[in-house]
Amino acid sequence: MLKAIKFGGSSVAGAEQFARVKAIVESDPARRLVVVSAAGKRSGDDHKLTDLLYLCHAHLTYGVSCGDILAQIRSRFTAIREELGLRWDVGTAFDEYCATLSRDTSQDELVSRGEYFTARLMAEYLGYDFVDAAECVLFGFDGELDREKTEEALREVLRRHDTLVLPGFYGSLPSGRIRVMSRGGSDITGALLAAAADADVYENWTDVSGILMADPKIVPNPRPIAKITYAELRELAFMGASVLHEESILPVKERGIPLNIRNTNRPGDEGTMIVEEVAGEAESERFLTGVAGRRNFTVLTVRKRDMRGSEELRRTLEMLDECHVQVEHITLGLDSFALVASSAKLGENLYHIVARIHRDCRPDDVQVQDGIALVAAVGRKMTFRPGISGKLFRALGEQGVNIRTIAQGADELSIIIGVDNRHFETAIRILYEGFAG
Repeated sequence: MLKAIKFGGSSVAGAEQFARVKAIVESDPARRLVVVSAAGKRSGDDHKLTDLLYLCHAHLTYGVSCGDILAQIRSRFTAIREELGLRWDVGTAFDEYCATLSRDTSQDELVSRGEYFTARLMAEYLGYDFVDAAECVLFGFDGELDREKTEEALREVLRRHDTLVLPGFYGSLPSGRIRVMSRGGSDITGALLAAAADADVYENWTDVSGILMADPKIVPNPRPIAKITYAELRELAFMGASVLHEESILPVKERGIPLNIRNTNRPGDEGTMIVEEVAGEAESERFLTGVAGRRNFTVLTVRKRDMRGSEELRRTLEMLDECHVQVEHITLGLDSFALVASSAKLGENLYHIVARIHRDCRPDDVQVQDGIALVAAVGRKMTFRPGISGKLFRALGEQGVNIRTIAQGADELSIIIGVDNRHFETAIRILYEGFAG
């Protein structure tokens, strides 16, 4: 058994959290490959080191002293070293790095030092080898991650190290310069390491006990999801659920490696297991895996008598594409079609697009409805259960929620409804309490 494990910023925020990490790692000898983020917040009024490092770069760019900010960062690292009794003189190493800083220091290089120094400290604390991500997480000349070369480099690293700590979030360009990923990129690093190692499980340790069935800001104390498929996860993430970095799913999904989201502060909780498919599940009345949604969409409806062809739809989609507006859903009728898109993305382009539709498509009518929220009921068990849509719609109707649009994918993993923004939270609570809770 081999497990690749990643710890987020809240899991390595200070010495106390370092101790939790060590207890988790030592409790299972299979946990030999560790990825860490930069130290995160220790409390609500604290700062993530990554945020402080971004601020430092802004100060350097405009010629403003960042000495006080660097001192804060240094004290965080030295406090961890002193409280844990580590040997590595992180204070001196950090001072030496700071002496190299100038207006020419790249933002990516500076920001990556949060992960670098955190991982160096963690490696000594665990007694594992430290491996710099710049050596084995490789980007191409276009700035995009080169997965093939990265996997080859990681496999070479794994041949030399039985146990290791790898900083997440960054790698290097062919020139040797540091390149960081988007926020949450440590999830990607962990998935890449798990895939290269052909790990049995990729554990992602954070500050929640798995993925919740609904947004806790809307539904009080929603249940965690015990098991979810990658397809369901994508549906929930697309509809706004706060889950993993999307790119972090692909490397382990392709290898069929289960992904387990766990809570560093409650290691006894089993968390959420994400798998390719779930077989042999016992039947239950609860057929929804989770509920998620997003506000502020616009429905653009074009009507034209005897519009049997696709010319008007094609032209309208081309107009939206030219304005970089992504269409979320399409509904087709004999004499009409309706497109759903983000109101923010449409912006001022909406009036231009409507004018072009009138000019190029000669419709009988164009209607614009804004202030629409999309709510998705997601569940793999819906596929072969007749009457699901009717139950959902009836429950919403009984509570006075008017449904403005309806969409369902061919795989029947989700039913997406459009409601007025003012009914957004009500709709999520009705679906959760009636079918998921």
